[in-house]
Amino acid sequence: MAIHENLLGGPPPTHLPDDPEPRRLLASGTAPAEVAAEYPTSCLAWAQLADDAFEAGRTVESYAYARTGYHRGLDALRRSGWKGHGPVPFEHEPNRGFLRALHALARAAQAIGEQDEYERCTQFLKDSSPTAASTLG
Repeated sequence: MAIHENLLGGPPPTHLPDDPEPRRLLASGTAPAEVAAEYPTSCLAWAQLADDAFEAGRTVESYAYARTGYHRGLDALRRSGWKGHGPVPFEHEPNRGFLRALHALARAAQAIGEQDEYERCTQFLKDSSPTAASTLG
């Protein structure tokens, strides 16, 4: 069995390339909107914007930020060889922005009554990373 193949013979885990600067800026207290403006492909910045908006009761805004982070993440996953399914390990820190955006999208979808999208995103999160589903959810 190949090192990167899972035990069931499915696709190998996808590991997004590291993008440490947005993570560093967010950790240093730079406003997420500034980070997203400077690094618009950063899923982590969009996920943080989604979380902040949700916590402030701005659910529709959270939904929009989460959807942006989610789509940026899908683009990055595809560039990294992802074929639409397979593990996206939470343990690989660069994957966390996408997984957080996916979680935020599910949460906001549920809050605005988009039950089908909530269920789809929740299942996608579980399928991508059981660790992320339990850690974030």
